[in-house]
Amino acid sequence: MAITEDAPPPGERSGGAGAGAGTGTGTGTDPGTRPRPGAAVDPGTGSYPGTGGADPGTGSVDPGTGGCSAGTGASAGTGAGADPGTAGTGAGTSTGTRLSSPLVLTLVLLLAVLAQAPIRGALGTPVMQSWMTVFVAVTVQALPFLVLGVLLSAAIAVFVPPAFFARALPSRAALAVPVAGLAGAVLPGCECASVPVAGALVRRGVTPAAALAFLLSAPAINPIVLTATAVAFPNNPEMVLARFAASLLVACGMGWLWQRLGRADWLRPPAHGAHEGETKAETFWNSVRHDTMHAGGFLVLGAMAAATLKAVAPAEWLRTAAGNPFLAVLALAVLAVVLSICSEADAFVAASLTDFSPTAKLVFLVVGPMIDLKLFAMQAGTFGRGFALRFAPATFALAVTGALLTGAVLL
Repeated sequence: MAITEDAPPPGERSGGAGAGAGTGTGTGTDPGTRPRPGAAVDPGTGSYPGTGGADPGTGSVDPGTGGCSAGTGASAGTGAGADPGTAGTGAGTSTGTRLSSPLVLTLVLLLAVLAQAPIRGALGTPVMQSWMTVFVAVTVQALPFLVLGVLLSAAIAVFVPPAFFARALPSRAALAVPVAGLAGAVLPGCECASVPVAGALVRRGVTPAAALAFLLSAPAINPIVLTATAVAFPNNPEMVLARFAASLLVACGMGWLWQRLGRADWLRPPAHGAHEGETKAETFWNSVRHDTMHAGGFLVLGAMAAATLKAVAPAEWLRTAAGNPFLAVLALAVLAVVLSICSEADAFVAASLTDFSPTAKLVFLVVGPMIDLKLFAMQAGTFGRGFALRFAPATFALAVTGALLTGAVLL
């Protein structure tokens, strides 16, 4: 397409003849380009990173020097353009390959088919058979409780207004903390659900000490978790009572500790709720999908870690750690933080660690729902990094201490 425009005064027209770099070519002519007397002609170069279409000309005028420049233009796209005085044409093609999820899955399946013989041989070894047995057992036992917990927690978090908890709590913070800790039994879900609910409580004006007590107790003393613990420890019913007492003790202790030592500038209240949709049904399913993906992923990772520890770790290492009470408690406390298992599933992982004492297993069950890697990230995102850096170490120390004291009395 030609564009006609008034001719500029002599000496102020510029034009260029250039070749498009890359995959296209460009030509242009500019008849009658005349520099001003005393002005120098500046042959310059310029680049034009295009993504397709026309590359209209590549000439420039420098009014300060009155000169003209002839440049070259590069276009990575396709197209053609013409402009009197700065005429040029360019054409090119661009190709690229992007890896998509279906393509990656196809490549992985193709590699698995091609390498099925060595894979079959590796899976047939005694170590892998033991690993698969533990992994499947932990996953299958824990999955129903995880799904039920996610559904119930999403329903309560969405359809029960947060203002209900504010009305139900006493006005005095010292009394609101234990009441909020006991109210954790109302939310049958994992720690992934308790963090946004605690954030909603803070937004509704609930005292932070009570909201934090609820945050810590809800994943550990709700009916789903206690039922899963009873199923995982059929011959040790006292483990259920010990987990309930120790978790409630630690939750209330952290609430009172925050009331005493906490500062308002350490806690950054959340500005809005997570996974909110236009309707309650949409919010419910968004919450279910989010919690299922996160909790299910951590369940699989936890089951894999437990199976690996059971099948690969030398027996003498486990006996050494289990035989030393201090080392056993410390090892399982750190393991609970690293594995980041959902509270509906951690009892089955703890039950599989048969070499460790009941007290060490109780430490694992109390520490895990209160502080782990995913909880630290969620707390930092909801309440601020400064809060998480102070709250997480204090929770870890108090959880270990509370579990040891409770285990000494009940186990």
